[in-house]
Amino acid sequence: MTIERLKREAVLRVGEVTEVSGQSVVVRVDRNKNASDLLFDGDVLRNISVNSYVEIRKGFVSLIGKVDGERLDDVTTRTPPSPLQKTDRNRRFLQVSLAGYIDASGRFKGGLRELPLIGNEVFIVTKNKMETVHNLVDDGRPSIRFAVTDNEGFDIAFPIDGLFNSHIAIFGNTGSGKSNTLAGLYSAFVKELSDKNLKGYRDNVRILLLDFNGEYVGKECITPDKQVYQLSTAEAADRLPVSEGILSDIEMLSILSDATDKTQKPFLRRALQFYERVFGGGIADPTTYFRAILQNQVEQTLRLSDKPRAFQLLDYFRTILPKTKANGDAADVHEGLEWHNQVAGFYVPATNHYFQQRADLIPNTTVHQLCGTFAFDTDLLSRIIVFMYVQLIADVLTNRAQNEHIAPVINRLVGRRGDIAKIFDTSAQAEFWKKNFVVVSLDKVNLDMRKTIPLLLAKKLYQDHKQHRNTKSLTIIIDEAHNILSTESFRESESWKDYRLETFEEIIKEGRKFGVFVTISSQRPNDISPTITSQAHNYFIHRLVNQRDLATISSAVSYIDKVSEASIPTLPIGTCIFSGVAGQMPLKLRVRPLEEHKQPRSNTLRFSTIVE
Repeated sequence: MTIERLKREAVLRVGEVTEVSGQSVVVRVDRNKNASDLLFDGDVLRNISVNSYVEIRKGFVSLIGKVDGERLDDVTTRTPPSPLQKTDRNRRFLQVSLAGYIDASGRFKGGLRELPLIGNEVFIVTKNKMETVHNLVDDGRPSIRFAVTDNEGFDIAFPIDGLFNSHIAIFGNTGSGKSNTLAGLYSAFVKELSDKNLKGYRDNVRILLLDFNGEYVGKECITPDKQVYQLSTAEAADRLPVSEGILSDIEMLSILSDATDKTQKPFLRRALQFYERVFGGGIADPTTYFRAILQNQVEQTLRLSDKPRAFQLLDYFRTILPKTKANGDAADVHEGLEWHNQVAGFYVPATNHYFQQRADLIPNTTVHQLCGTFAFDTDLLSRIIVFMYVQLIADVLTNRAQNEHIAPVINRLVGRRGDIAKIFDTSAQAEFWKKNFVVVSLDKVNLDMRKTIPLLLAKKLYQDHKQHRNTKSLTIIIDEAHNILSTESFRESESWKDYRLETFEEIIKEGRKFGVFVTISSQRPNDISPTITSQAHNYFIHRLVNQRDLATISSAVSYIDKVSEASIPTLPIGTCIFSGVAGQMPLKLRVRPLEEHKQPRSNTLRFSTIVE
């Protein structure tokens, strides 16, 4: 061993192993290595402290450990032949957790290969080896850089394969920097892919960002090459171009109407099958055919002996039939009809003829004549609603369904018809993916549609993407994910909440097989379904102070060390703990702030700027 090397190791040595207990190691620090900094090769090295790394040399193997804690112990020694004992009350001991090792090729590997022995020397990790420990990318593999290590300030390269072909979770209280992390992460990702192969990126990569607060709609936020849909249910705004088929699909219609699986969804399926029979091409004149069905149902209704059911059906006819006669006069379905309670049936007051005996008189009634002037609306959803009413009339007449079970789903769809018209454009031929990075802003959308639109888009895109298995990628980013993935909601039925969560849980559990990946960002991880939080592969955890949120992180992120976990409530703004399959061990990072014109609109209001 050369003198230079001896000098080098004398400077870097900090102590030796005195105790080994599984993955936990105790290191006794040399008396002359208690300074805060060391001078080495012209560089100032930070001396060992909590959260720093040490190198334990066992023969030709370098084991890397992380300092979890330190303490001072009394050490009693006796130097023979003197019988006197001497107590040293300033011996420093470190509690070290083994993190991994450096293999023969010089690469860092996480996990345990072997354990150190008592007496093994312990050294400060040099800058070169520290970069090796924090290297997450194999040589030649595509990577991105958007953060540095918190203590050492080393630039961290994140592998694209291993990070973006996985599910990502970004958690942190409001103001902790999670929006900057999300924007910085995907800004670097899009730039790297587009610079590497612009055509391949545009043809094969699709990214949808669901923006609940309008934070990412800025022209240069994440990327200037994006399509932004700023939706609104209160005023004229952008509309999502979708095919007409999305409204005539049973799954999509079930989402829009919050249909229950056992009763309402089968009814919707029958109504859509009815619609397909009429407009599927097998009937030459759908309007004439439909008028005949209406007239037949009117004849059955006017011959009923059940008054509540008969008047309920007449109310449905009033909803779908014209409000004027052929000559332009105002008309009502009840015109010219009376009910006789003793006979229990409709009759014509002028003649006292009951329709139960004189069905030939029914064509003379106003309601029957209005059926002959019925015409379909040009709007697809309005036509589907008409078919739903007619299907309900048919089901009630045949005792196949009860009105109180089915009517709510129609009423919900009727109530949302105006919002749906403001949100979706089924007449446009425009492609939804005008750009392969799409931001859908829900900032001005009412509460009902804020839950419905993300569910509808995610389910539809996921279903469509399955046919491109392993050839194209789809990434769904959900900002403020607790808005749509919450397990607690008092504004919706249990069945609808279960359907909503099951849909996203299916995507996050099965999507990887089809090239579909999910990134969620939230300030309340405890509100999100445990199935979803635990299925993420990589986590960026900013400051969290709520005990339930911290407990969720503790149970969901199994590969985070106790020291890193304990530091979460005190993390500074912009600093986070990264833990996941893309790295060998948890890392404490500082995410670089984006330039002002590229930042999401999430800054805290400063009173000094509005009172100047």
